[in-house]
Amino acid sequence: MAAAKPGSGREVRTLRTVALLELLYATGLRISELVSLPEAAARAGRAFLTVTGKGGRERIVPLNEASHHAVSAYRAAMKAAKPAAENASRWLFPAASASGHLTRQAFARDLKAVAAAAGLNVAAISPHVLRHAFATHLLANGADLRAVQMLLGHADISTTQIYTHVLEERLRALVADHHPLAD
Repeated sequence: MAAAKPGSGREVRTLRTVALLELLYATGLRISELVSLPEAAARAGRAFLTVTGKGGRERIVPLNEASHHAVSAYRAAMKAAKPAAENASRWLFPAASASGHLTRQAFARDLKAVAAAAGLNVAAISPHVLRHAFATHLLANGADLRAVQMLLGHADISTTQIYTHVLEERLRALVADHHPLAD
């Protein structure tokens, strides 16, 4: 993303987009969970987010250093850009919408703009694609299916199993390439 003048609305928007992207890929949150995170979710020093998912079920999702840094930078820019009274919002990503927070559609639009700027196929990019990448990359690197289920907030393990298709293809290729009886 292009550099923005410190304290400007453009800087805040750029840092907001970076924070959203870092959080989405680092946590695998549903887009509705991400944009409606309460402001308290990003308190300094917290290693986890408490997320309220579908059916009002709560789960704990760990944060990595990159997402912490991105959210801290975004919050600092928000604080610098607006007086404290204007910053008073119960949402981490406030917006002038009916809900008071950034909408799913607004973030999806911003994500597509980032993808286009990066030269990626815009049609192949969505918030759910990043959630899918989160799950697939965890599984591909040895994460337990039940742990991924918990992180994604799936009530049923069969929902999480859709992410194992990449592993199945990888295992088939592994056997084909390395097993002495493979054709």
